[in-house]
Amino acid sequence: MLVSLPTAEEPSVEPARFRIAEPLRAAQEALARAQDAAGIGVFTLDLREGLLHPSPAFCRLHGLEPREHYPLAALAERLAAEDAAAIPSGDAPPGETFYRVRDPLTGALRWIARTLEIECDVYGKAARLFGVVRDVTEQRAQRTTLAESEQHYRTLFEQMDEGYCVIEFIDGPHGPLSDYVHVTANRAYAQHAGIESVAGKRLREIVGEEAEGWLALYGDVLRTGRPIRFQRELVATGRYLELAAFRIEPASRRQVAVLFQDITARRRVEHLLHSKAADLEAEVVAQRRDRDRVWTLSPVLKVVTTPDGRIEAVNPSWSRTLGWSAGETVGRHVPDFFVPEERAAAEAALERLAAGGSTDLELTCLTKDGGARRVLWTIVPADGLLYGFGRDITEQRQAEEALRQSQKLEAVGQLTGGVAHDFNNLLTIIRSSVEFLRRPDLAPERKARYLDAVSDTVDRAAKLTGQLLAFARRQALKPETFDVGERLRSISEMLDSVTGARIRVVTDLPGAPCFVRADASQFETALVNMAVNARDAMDGEGCLTLRLDGTAPMPPIRGHAGAAGPFVAVSVVDTGTGIASADLTRIFEPFFTTKEVGRGTGLGLSQVIGFAKQSGGDVDVKSRAGEGTTFTLYLPEVAAPLAAPAPAGPGPDPGTAAHLRILVVEDNLEVGRFCTQILEELGHRPVWAENAEAALVELERAAPPFDAVFSDVVMPGMGGIALARILRERLPDLPVVLTSGYSHVLAQDDAHGFELLRKPYSAEELGRVLREMAGRRGTRDAMPA
Repeated sequence: MLVSLPTAEEPSVEPARFRIAEPLRAAQEALARAQDAAGIGVFTLDLREGLLHPSPAFCRLHGLEPREHYPLAALAERLAAEDAAAIPSGDAPPGETFYRVRDPLTGALRWIARTLEIECDVYGKAARLFGVVRDVTEQRAQRTTLAESEQHYRTLFEQMDEGYCVIEFIDGPHGPLSDYVHVTANRAYAQHAGIESVAGKRLREIVGEEAEGWLALYGDVLRTGRPIRFQRELVATGRYLELAAFRIEPASRRQVAVLFQDITARRRVEHLLHSKAADLEAEVVAQRRDRDRVWTLSPVLKVVTTPDGRIEAVNPSWSRTLGWSAGETVGRHVPDFFVPEERAAAEAALERLAAGGSTDLELTCLTKDGGARRVLWTIVPADGLLYGFGRDITEQRQAEEALRQSQKLEAVGQLTGGVAHDFNNLLTIIRSSVEFLRRPDLAPERKARYLDAVSDTVDRAAKLTGQLLAFARRQALKPETFDVGERLRSISEMLDSVTGARIRVVTDLPGAPCFVRADASQFETALVNMAVNARDAMDGEGCLTLRLDGTAPMPPIRGHAGAAGPFVAVSVVDTGTGIASADLTRIFEPFFTTKEVGRGTGLGLSQVIGFAKQSGGDVDVKSRAGEGTTFTLYLPEVAAPLAAPAPAGPGPDPGTAAHLRILVVEDNLEVGRFCTQILEELGHRPVWAENAEAALVELERAAPPFDAVFSDVVMPGMGGIALARILRERLPDLPVVLTSGYSHVLAQDDAHGFELLRKPYSAEELGRVLREMAGRRGTRDAMPA
């Protein structure tokens, strides 16, 4: 192709064209860079070829690689399915359109705003589209959030119970008659105003005659800019409003926002609360007056002290009862007002109270005039102080003591009557038998029968006195240490013959032995007495259980305090008719019995409780009518005894110990004479001393020496036990035998260590004891030095 060059004569147009195109191209490139930096994409769509010519920013916004052109389908792939109608076409309306583009990497949707212009050919048909796009995701999100927030607050604004409105000041049509018009108001304000649509309404239309007051208030708010808050009563309706009003800036808008709520119900509640508070205060005053009256007039002694017992306040009853005024009492310690022998108990109670527990104790209080009053105290710790409440029970205790004395006299009368009845029966037998024995023509067999009757009656009389002494805890016991389980086994075998074939005897014993130190004979007698009672309660048919428990505490029994022990508990359980509750307190009284005449003496349980008490224990009974009875005997448990040493060998035959020289010590003339006669009949040589002092004199001048001493326990001056202990020191090899019908010394001291022969004794018993004592002495004499 040939190119003609310009001649010299022809002016050249190329430089001029270059000078114009170059700046234009530079401007276009600068515009493109600016649009790209601003995130604004441009494109051209050739409708005839269906090719899209995008800018780099357009490609970035749609997730496309920068290229010169794309087919229109490539754009369709990027649009969300529901926005397919937004694909540009010749029919697309000019103006702004919004559609969403999906990010190919994250899948997130972004909003795009597009503006189109259409270029038509010479025939007026769309040939080319020019468009501008930009990312409006954030703007739409902000707009959505703002719309939601506006809707939220609009809902809150409409649903709130407080009324709210905005009013705008307007001048009146004739100058000075000004007013406010409602710009907006919520539902609560419209309900309060009683108008369905408040916007546009004037204030004077709503408040009527009260308008001037409201106008003045709102005028102050507009003029000063200071918000106000106040309460106002609507006289016409009797309602109360609480209002707040403030100016809406700028001041040139002359608008006031009003917020109010109906506080009628709250004012009523406040009024009610004020009324209740006044009533409560009056009640508190009345209670305080009543409390002071109770403190002043109460007959109960009231004392307030510190934890260490220092008195801080006393009520008038303290002064009325004990005579000590408040001034003489406050500041002193509580134990100062108790008798000296009970102050230790008061100090111990204060120590217990310091640990936080309350206590009850009965103490004797000193009066100002030197007397004494018995007071039952209840002391409670609270708020760092001790509060004591005392009840004067002096007269009550005196009445109880008088009642006890009366009951004792009644019991003595019952005891005396029972003893007299039984002994008169026994004396009748003895007297009648003696009268028959005096007959010279009495046949030998009848004489033997009457002699046996006298002997048996004496034994019964001795048993009766033994039971009485056991109840009175005055019997002379012979304590020894024994295994209770072994004794129960032997007693259980013997009880089969006592209870009968229809009563089954069951023995429940622990695996380990249990030892007590008590009179074994009295223990067995107590068990038999309880078993006989159980047999009678079962009417000869049922189950009798002997149960043994070791190392047990003794519970409180009949109002007496318990003990930690250890104790051995022997229970006798029957399946009989039980004991009526009214009789439970009397069953241990002597001669008390619920059995018919001839079936019991009423002394069996008296022996049981007397033996238990004298042995350091007690007897408990649990029973309900128709449900059987359980008697439990408690005795102190002791350690197992040491093994006894083997005997040294046989001693001399007791039968050879005749013709003994015996010192008899007896203050009773008849008994002393009768005793020496018995000993002489037995072939001994007795010497009689009328008291212990005379016996010591006889022992000093005795030649030859005495072989044994037989002494009464109860004598004027020195008693038999004191004499025996002197002889043990002076003449340790001299045997001493004591005798007594009753001695409180023997009842209290069961560890005297001397042989005892109880009265009444027979000649055979006396001879046997003396022969045994002489035999023991002979054994000691025969032992090598």
